[in-house]
Amino acid sequence: MGIVAALVRSTFLVDAVYAESAREYGITSQQGQLLCVLMARPCGMSELGAMLRLAKSSLTGLVDRTERNGLVRREPDPDDLRAVRVALTPRGSEVVEDFYTETCRRIEELAATLGTEERDTLAGLLSRVVLDNKVPEVFLGPDAGSTTDKSV
Repeated sequence: MGIVAALVRSTFLVDAVYAESAREYGITSQQGQLLCVLMARPCGMSELGAMLRLAKSSLTGLVDRTERNGLVRREPDPDDLRAVRVALTPRGSEVVEDFYTETCRRIEELAATLGTEERDTLAGLLSRVVLDNKVPEVFLGPDAGSTTDKSV
């Protein structure tokens, strides 16, 4: 299999795992992405739009729906009185912790047949592709304590 087919098919594989996990937690994949981004800290709307690669109207709808579900809240931006930041609610923090842990476990299982050295090689190569293409830091990997291992 060539690089294009391998990357595209792996994207479908990860997206399917992400969507299945999100459904089990009563959220959409996009809500899962939003919650994972907010695990690190509250973010402004323009920052969220850039990270999630969403138009302003799409992001507003996503935040509105997630807020109605009690998972996020809008709060004033202390540095700009005209702006708001989006933050996790206590319920959102609980949901995203469980969702994140389960999603990481499921994605980790995708490479279960690889040995340690193969897994390290794959992680290193994919990290280079992600970093070289400046993919926004939207998903913190379970082993990210030592590196900036973040990707969708």
